[in-house]
Amino acid sequence: MSALALNLRATWGRAYGRLVGSFREPTWLITDAILPNLGMLAFVMLYRALGAPRSFEALAVVGGLLATYWINVLWGMGAQFYWEKQSGQLQLYFVAPCSRMAILSGMALGGFLLTTARSAFGLFLGFVVMGVRVEPFSLPTLLGVFALTMVALYALGMVMASLFLLWGREAYHLSNALYQPVQFLSGLYFPLRTLGPFGIVAAGVVPLGLGVDALRQVLLGAGAHALMPLRFEIVALVVLCAFFLWLARVALAHLESLAKREGRLTQRWQ
Repeated sequence: MSALALNLRATWGRAYGRLVGSFREPTWLITDAILPNLGMLAFVMLYRALGAPRSFEALAVVGGLLATYWINVLWGMGAQFYWEKQSGQLQLYFVAPCSRMAILSGMALGGFLLTTARSAFGLFLGFVVMGVRVEPFSLPTLLGVFALTMVALYALGMVMASLFLLWGREAYHLSNALYQPVQFLSGLYFPLRTLGPFGIVAAGVVPLGLGVDALRQVLLGAGAHALMPLRFEIVALVVLCAFFLWLARVALAHLESLAKREGRLTQRWQ
């Protein structure tokens, strides 16, 4: 079997297990689909009660949908290697004849497909139940920006998986600590430009904010109150994709070297 075929099978194998396993736990639908959308609904109702422009309601809907992906990146990617270590499965990843990037790509693919299926519930709530409307938009542009955002976001999750594994038991606390600050700095429920200079800094560090801002531009045009022109944000997302994928590869190579040199990376509680 060629190396490419082996890695593709490893990617699909890891994605398949995540998809099947997640649907066997119905209670996870509450935390992954329903709870994140409650905040989105609250902001839509708040903007409507205050008489804000209708475009602000769409701002909140787009942010609420992307919030579900950030939850998946934190818990389904960032903390995954640490949980595998605690369950005694991590050593299987390091001795497998495939690339560790293929395994992480499978995690990302499975998490993305599962989260997208659950985000359909948020689309239904926002655009059908609440009656939120957007401007006419280009579907290919929307899909392209969304794809870039997801690649950058899950590539960041690959980096976090390596870092959280190195930091050990702090992974759980880091996942909790990063959730709300990143939501705020990404402008999920308000225009990112209202953060001023901090908005530019946040957009350069966390691809979630930049992706949300770009998607809003595609859907709302001038009503998105964007941080910068769309073409600049697309270029920035491409750069973030390349940077985080490279950084993930470097981090995984360091993990493999550490595991071989010290022989204790896969030991529980280390």
